[in-house]
Amino acid sequence: MKKTIITVVGKDTVGIIARVCTYLAENQINILDISQTIVQDYFNMMMIVDTNQTDKDFGIIVRELEQVGESIGVIIKCQKEEIFNQMHRI
Repeated sequence: MKKTIITVVGKDTVGIIARVCTYLAENQINILDISQTIVQDYFNMMMIVDTNQTDKDFGIIVRELEQVGESIGVIIKCQKEEIFNQMHRI
């Protein structure tokens, strides 16, 4: 399993989850875990996804999700699980 951490942050608006999840489904990327909150009109979502079934290169996924974010007014970032874990080690 190739896990990726996706974060989505920005001003809350209708359709953020739908747009991100539609992109993931269209590219055979499975959502393993998801958490989202809204704090004073600011949307924050963190997802753990499995990219094992997608045909797309990680760099392409990163760029396309950034473009999805730009189109809906949020910032979307992706990190491979192993890099995320190394960055957050104590």
